[in-house]
Amino acid sequence: MSKVSDPIADYLTRVRNAILAKHRVVDIPASNMKKEMTKILMNKGYILNYKFEEEEGFQGNIKIALKYNPETKLSAIKGLKRISKPGLRQYCNGDSIPRVLNGLGIAIISTSKGVITDKEAREQNVGGEVLCYVY
Repeated sequence: MSKVSDPIADYLTRVRNAILAKHRVVDIPASNMKKEMTKILMNKGYILNYKFEEEEGFQGNIKIALKYNPETKLSAIKGLKRISKPGLRQYCNGDSIPRVLNGLGIAIISTSKGVITDKEAREQNVGGEVLCYVY
């Protein structure tokens, strides 16, 4: 079992690869941060559904059902981009929260109030680490 140096980049890459391969479901090793990110993707309509599978003594898995347009077969997620990396963390304060594609996409931000979207962070006027962009 290899240790992943950047679990969030791994999460985004697994989802990105599953979309490119037109998979319906993708399995990702779970963590609290990834669970919160998955809930945000579900609430914002980027994925169909998800299921947290707990394992005794292990972190468990997240099963994500990806969302595609029935006619065009295109994914609801056009792009996933890692912003803050382990080697170079990207932070923003409450008044400098980035907009993704002029508000069409979302930024997922880890704040003191939990993992939230850029819109929620603007409303609560809190900053934090900009984890990724989803559009």
